[in-house]
Amino acid sequence: MTEVNKGPLAGIKVIELGTLIAGPFCARMLAEFGAEVIKVESPDGGDQLRQWRKMYEGTSLWWYVQARNKKSVTVNLRESEGQEIVRALARDADIVVENFRPGQLEKWNIGWEQLAAINPKLIMVRLSGYGQDGPYRDRPGFGVVAEAMSGMRYVTGYPEQPPVRMGISIGDGIAALHGVIGAMMALHHRTANGGKGQIVDVALYESVFNMMESFIPEFDVLGYKRERAGNALPGITPSNTYATRDGKYVIIGANNDAIFKRMMLCAGRPDLAHDATLATNNGRVPRTAELDQAIGDWTRQHDMADVLSALEAAEIPSGRVYDPEDILNDPHYKARRMIEQWKLPDGKPMRIPAVTPKLTETPGGTRWLGPKLGEHTAEVLSALGYSEARQTELRSKGVI
Repeated sequence: MTEVNKGPLAGIKVIELGTLIAGPFCARMLAEFGAEVIKVESPDGGDQLRQWRKMYEGTSLWWYVQARNKKSVTVNLRESEGQEIVRALARDADIVVENFRPGQLEKWNIGWEQLAAINPKLIMVRLSGYGQDGPYRDRPGFGVVAEAMSGMRYVTGYPEQPPVRMGISIGDGIAALHGVIGAMMALHHRTANGGKGQIVDVALYESVFNMMESFIPEFDVLGYKRERAGNALPGITPSNTYATRDGKYVIIGANNDAIFKRMMLCAGRPDLAHDATLATNNGRVPRTAELDQAIGDWTRQHDMADVLSALEAAEIPSGRVYDPEDILNDPHYKARRMIEQWKLPDGKPMRIPAVTPKLTETPGGTRWLGPKLGEHTAEVLSALGYSEARQTELRSKGVI
């Protein structure tokens, strides 16, 4: 554990009911900026994310970041005595974050109506695949499905290939960010405007749909259907990914009129730089393939370092495609303190992403890594008034 600024959300109490990505990521950001986040997990193994992707000594490395700054409390939500613990937690909570299928908490007697009756100022962030109402409400919804339904998958990939996914769970992440934004707006309404608590209904597909730019109006007004275009930026030329001689890839955005001219001179093509028909984007778009070929021919003749040096000297927006090693060795990441050094339980050092965004007066930070299952159960239940004897009884019954 390290001492950091208390953060702008110090004094805010959050109860996290959920597993895996969207709900826990939402609560994680609240914890990073100072909220007390009590993560309620099943006594039988806890959050499945503890066992996802790459493991070290029996625990997912992802877990240590996704659950940082949270307190882990084990409660069996299927048991009435476990449900009573959640209701007790909710009495003085500010926010509940949950990502169960709609209606599940109601079956356990800890849904919105039950908790709001106990605490009218409560804000409940409900993340689900399709939202809390509508004909698809009861369908199981994962981020990958949301990405497909929103149109994101339709425009991702190459035109001659099936749609592809991004290399991360982008749908869950976008939904989590919408959950944080909604929680902050509801909190402001409650505190600044004298409002009461409310539900923040976050549907994964709607969150991703919110990022889809002009996808709908272009089709509705012009009948234009945006299609997959690989690494190119359709209608804005040149902007693409190009291979270098040493087998790496550089992103180049030379679509500004003045930048385009500098790009062609940099690539040794003064004929294209001074071609009046290419002076504006409208003239360049019909010749996209030709321009991409010219830039690609140049980059393939040089190693990445030389390409980047030339582009930087010409003030052309560009950058290599980073892998994890590039990130950890990059001086800008270091200067911006975007990598933190921590130790795993056995003392092995581990570097993790730092907290963002950066606030000058009340920055967020990492206070501790993802906790052991049930690490804070006794602490939290004792604060609720549960005696040691009562906790022992509940533990023997599998409630905690």
